[in-house]
Amino acid sequence: MQNGEIIVWPSLDAIRDGSRWWSSTAVGYFLGRRPYFHHVKEYARSVWPMVREVTATSNGFVFFQFTTTAAMEEVIEGGPWLFHGQPIVLQKWEPGMVLRKLQHTQVPVWIKLRHLPVKLWMTKGLSTVASGIGKTLYPDAITRACTRLDFARVCVMLDINSKLPKHIVIMVPREDGSESACKVDVEYEWLPPKCNACMSLGHPTKACPTMKPKPPPVSVYVQKPPPPVPREQVRREPLTRDVLKAKETSDGADSGSVGREDMGKAIVLYNAFDTLLELDSNSYEAKCPMSNPTSHPDD
Repeated sequence: MQNGEIIVWPSLDAIRDGSRWWSSTAVGYFLGRRPYFHHVKEYARSVWPMVREVTATSNGFVFFQFTTTAAMEEVIEGGPWLFHGQPIVLQKWEPGMVLRKLQHTQVPVWIKLRHLPVKLWMTKGLSTVASGIGKTLYPDAITRACTRLDFARVCVMLDINSKLPKHIVIMVPREDGSESACKVDVEYEWLPPKCNACMSLGHPTKACPTMKPKPPPVSVYVQKPPPPVPREQVRREPLTRDVLKAKETSDGADSGSVGREDMGKAIVLYNAFDTLLELDSNSYEAKCPMSNPTSHPDD
C-alpha cells in the first residue's frame, strides 16, 4: 500500500499468458449506429468461419477472437466490412491497447500504391511512402511477401477532412547523391460516408439524425376555367310562344273559349337580358326598349 492506495504487481508470465490469449483477436467499433449484438454475432460467424468467440463492451467495442492469428489478419486485410450496412473499423489487438474510439474524422483505410519502385517494397520503404497519405498502420500479407508487384496494399489511418491526393511524387535518392522523381498513383479502396451537417462519419448528410425531415411537396390540381365565348358566336334569337287569346263577350268579359281562327297564331317575345348584348361601346344606354313590341296599351 502506498499513499493509501493498494498496488498490485502482476508477474510477467501473467502478462504473457494474457497477451497470447488475445493475440488472435480483432477489436472493432461501428462508425454509425451499432446493430444489435446478437445480429453482429450471428453475422460474424456466418461470414468468418474461423471466428471462435464474439464479445462486446458497454462503450461500443466488439472483440472478435479467431482460432489463429493468421485467420484474424486475413479478416482485417480483407476489409472493409459492413454489418447490415454499417461500416465497422477493425484493428489488431495489441498489448497496452487503450479502448477509445478515434476522432470522428479519422478512420483506417486500405490504399493501393501503383507504380511503386521495387526497392521501396520493404517495411521501411512502404511506411515512408504511405506516410504521405496518413499514418501507416501495416501492409497486407501479399505485399509483405512481395508476391504481387502490380500494387502495394497498405492500411493507413486517414483523416477524411484532409486532402486526399490521387498521386504522390517520391524523390528516390541515388548513390551519386542525385535524385530521381517517381510518380506513385494512390487508389482508395473504400471511404466511409461523411456527413456535412454534424461533420461525422458513418452516414450521409441526408440521413443525419440532427436534421429535421422536410415534408414532401404536395401537388394541388386547380382546374382551369373554360375559355370565354367570343361575342360574334353569341346568337340573339327571339323567343316565340304560341298564345291562344280568349274571345270577348258582348259585355267585355272573356268567354274562356278560343276561336278556331286564333289557333296557331304566335307572338314574338324577347329576352330582357338580350339588351345587354347590344350595348354601345361608348354608351351604356340600351338601343331597344325592354317592353313587348307587340303589346297594346289597352291590354
